[in-house]
Amino acid sequence: MDPVRDVIIVGSGPAGLTAAVYTARANLNPLVIEGFPGAGGQLMLTTDVENYPGFPDGIMGPELMEKFRAQAARFGAEYLTANAERVDFSSAPFGVWAEGREFRSKTVIISTGASARMLGLPAEARLLGHGLSTCATCDGFFFRGQEIAVVGGGDSAIEEATFLTRFATKVSVIHRRDELRASKIMQERAFANPSISFVWNSVVDDVIGAEKVEGLALRNVVTGEISELKVGGVFVAIGHDPNTSLFTGQIDLDPGGYILTHDGSKTSVPGVFACGDVQDHVYRQAITAAGSGCMAAIDAERYLEAEGHQ
Repeated sequence: MDPVRDVIIVGSGPAGLTAAVYTARANLNPLVIEGFPGAGGQLMLTTDVENYPGFPDGIMGPELMEKFRAQAARFGAEYLTANAERVDFSSAPFGVWAEGREFRSKTVIISTGASARMLGLPAEARLLGHGLSTCATCDGFFFRGQEIAVVGGGDSAIEEATFLTRFATKVSVIHRRDELRASKIMQERAFANPSISFVWNSVVDDVIGAEKVEGLALRNVVTGEISELKVGGVFVAIGHDPNTSLFTGQIDLDPGGYILTHDGSKTSVPGVFACGDVQDHVYRQAITAAGSGCMAAIDAERYLEAEGHQ
């Protein structure tokens, strides 16, 4: 077993890497178990990032994450490119296992993020970031003046569709049922918006386009009829799943599986902190994830001071 560490960070998106920058600068020598192949988080699947402060001309998602990573490394953060396989938060120092090795740490910062639910179509991997997106706030600007589609029927889908009408000339909401699951007030706003139309009882059988989204092949689940919808982009808004299976039974989760935090980034286990999309199902932005990573790092440092470990 390796020597007991001050901080282990599980996950390496904007939240985890910001936590690494702050804890490394505090001379806590963090070990970042960054995941594989998901190192860098969801921004590794994003082409242009234009809403992260400090980059007026935008930046590629992978390039932004590499800058985060290099900055933390400069201050002494260590990286293990592997998935955490098991944790033990029953007593301190806490245990984290990866690549068959056991690591122990006085504090743990969890930043494993959340994964957008996808449609399960082969075309998604090819077109993600090329007209197919899971985040309207991130990518809506790129679809100015186009006709686009949103897949889903819950609050997130309707919120995304409404937001996208700021840019698109028409937004078609595709839903597998004949009524929405979204809250009544969200439904009323959408139905009253002349730029939003609805395609009921329909699912996406395929996303059309070789290098960028050009349309959708839709199937009516009642009649079986196949139709094509010409769009320049599609937003999949059927929910997110927090990456918390590793922590079930170890810390408190909400009914959706997100880590419950209080007083900043504190979890139900003193000394274990959480940041980013793994505990945020509302904002889900790189900038808010980074901010919460800063919070977790400061909370961890103060915890170590209070416990007399520094």
